[in-house]
Amino acid sequence: MATTPNDTSTTIHEAQAAATETAQEAAKATLSAAQLFKDSAAKLGKEAVDRAKTYAEDGKARAGGALDEIVKMINDAAGTVDEKLGEQYGQYARTAADKVAGFSEGLKAKELDDMIEDARGFVQKSPAIAIGTAAALGFVLVRLIQSGLAADHDDKA
Repeated sequence: MATTPNDTSTTIHEAQAAATETAQEAAKATLSAAQLFKDSAAKLGKEAVDRAKTYAEDGKARAGGALDEIVKMINDAAGTVDEKLGEQYGQYARTAADKVAGFSEGLKAKELDDMIEDARGFVQKSPAIAIGTAAALGFVLVRLIQSGLAADHDDKA
């Protein structure tokens, strides 16, 4: 059967229309997939932020509790200092305990977002001190972890 130029032209137009429709469907699928990806990423990001805030709140509560324990220890030691060195030096210990207690109460009362903002402001004002403090804290944490691991190793031996 012979093909006419009109049949060929119609076939080409139909192929172009099918190709255009397929490209549009692919574009819609791509946009849909991209939106799904964005929504999933936003949800995961929000969950990560919420989880980090929960951990930070827990850490803040633990730090407050630890500071309260330190206050008790200092106050207990103040009596011994009174006996051994005199009341004047025991009063220094009590003053230090009051300062630590005030810091603990301030820590407990402050909102996490405010604390983050304060830290951000401190880093912007004094980046060298912030870096030095972070390095010192990192060093102390590594030493604590190493001593804990060494103690665990000695217990097993």
